[in-house]
Amino acid sequence: MNAEIISVGTEIILGQIVNTNAPLLARQLATLGITADRQLAIPDQHDLMVDAIRAAWQQSPLVFVCGGLGPTADDVTLAAVAEAVGTDLTVDQDHWQWIQETFVERHKEMMPENIQQAKYLTGGSPLKNAVGLALGSWYEQDGHRIVVLPGPPREFKPMVIQEVMPRLAKIVGQHVQITSRTLNFFGRPESQLMDEIAAVTADLTGVTITSYVQPDAIQVRMTVRDQPQDAASQLLDAAQVKILKKESPFFFGVGDDCRLANVVVQLLRERGLRVTAAESLTGGMFQSTICSVPEASNVFDGGFVTYAATAKEQLLGINPQIIEKHGVVSAETAAQMAEKSREKLGVDVGLGFTGVAGPDSLEGQPAGTVWIGLAIAGQPTQTKLSHLGAYRGRQAVRQRSVQTGLQMLYQALTK
Repeated sequence: MNAEIISVGTEIILGQIVNTNAPLLARQLATLGITADRQLAIPDQHDLMVDAIRAAWQQSPLVFVCGGLGPTADDVTLAAVAEAVGTDLTVDQDHWQWIQETFVERHKEMMPENIQQAKYLTGGSPLKNAVGLALGSWYEQDGHRIVVLPGPPREFKPMVIQEVMPRLAKIVGQHVQITSRTLNFFGRPESQLMDEIAAVTADLTGVTITSYVQPDAIQVRMTVRDQPQDAASQLLDAAQVKILKKESPFFFGVGDDCRLANVVVQLLRERGLRVTAAESLTGGMFQSTICSVPEASNVFDGGFVTYAATAKEQLLGINPQIIEKHGVVSAETAAQMAEKSREKLGVDVGLGFTGVAGPDSLEGQPAGTVWIGLAIAGQPTQTKLSHLGAYRGRQAVRQRSVQTGLQMLYQALTK
């Protein structure tokens, strides 16, 4: 089956934002054997939208229209789709009631235009929005299907994964059996990881292996087609065993939605451990990442942001001679940050992050140089030096520092 993806937004056309939705959707479709061989971006102009959608509707069995479902004047996508396919719009009364209640709970003034977010294509069905207000739409007619999705990525991805893909899987499953599994890795360059995976799985047939780089992981998807469920699972198990025999130091979990932070928090809970951190270059990002996991309070009480050397000395009690002798960006300082933070809060695990986020160097150390300390009660303190590539930019260095710290902790907890 072929599909067409139409991305709506003048800001996309002008290059003001990067369109991440279409690539994500195309990758998801590919797992079902659906090829998005036509992809188009159009501005928020009603007539242009109607023409583009009508042409796609006539020539493609599956059309996706992404973006423009808000309540503002330039959000005209749903009306344009309705005109293009010859239908009307219906208000989902239950969802409209929920929107009104949500505004009351938030003490926000609701505008009459917000009712647009409760509408869907008449004769079709609404798609639930797990994290936003605007419904999506699924509409079928004469063997053609059109799917209308919100533009914000945080709303778009859950709707694709939770609402659209299960429906498409049932449709595609009538013609071909597809079984997939996703393995998650961190700390290995994608090209090296995939070259090594290709080498260790060279003798396996019937398994397709692809990769997708996420900000906090490399996802490796294994797919088997046209096999009964049991046989497919056996093939995937065999591939996974071969891959992890080589790549287990960099592996942390299975599943499309697997996050290293979630895995680490769960491990800490299972072991009855509490964690803290002292952060310099990451500025609290590690602690914020831990707190992004539901029920993080079971493993985290608080921590320290000690950006300057004086803060490290005053808040953590680090000996000034350690910093004077070895420097802020050093194994010794990272170790002291981890140990002192753990001792100050009386918890089981402490991490220390110190380094050079960039773009300038510090103490003769180039940007991207990061030391991380890990102190666990009853164990020798570990330190790790990473060179995280300043070319990625300051924020990426900080984010990768956090993921590296999580990886150190994961590996210590799973020994």
